[in-house]
Amino acid sequence: MTESSDSRLLLLSGDDNVVIARTNLTRGDVVTIDGVQVTLSDSVHLGFKIARCDLGSGQKILKYGAVIGSATAGIRRGDIVHLHNMQSDYLPTYSHEAGAAFTKRTER
Repeated sequence: MTESSDSRLLLLSGDDNVVIARTNLTRGDVVTIDGVQVTLSDSVHLGFKIARCDLGSGQKILKYGAVIGSATAGIRRGDIVHLHNMQSDYLPTYSHEAGAAFTKRTER
């Protein structure tokens, strides 16, 4: 994160559009995300994802610099990003063959 960001939040990769709560946070707490002060609308548990910026429905969620899912609804900066507003983009199966076939289809 930048120097103007909150030490209670962790940015895993500069490409990420979510940050991680390094501690439990309470509804109404003010955190700084990329220099912008945001009042949390919900309590956030340790390890949960928080939107680093506004995200539109269908937009990819990036964590560790990789896509981990897609927004199923609009998400505002400072909102929790979890199963109620995102879906996983992981394969529904763990078989190597399905993963290899999926990878070959998407490489272009």
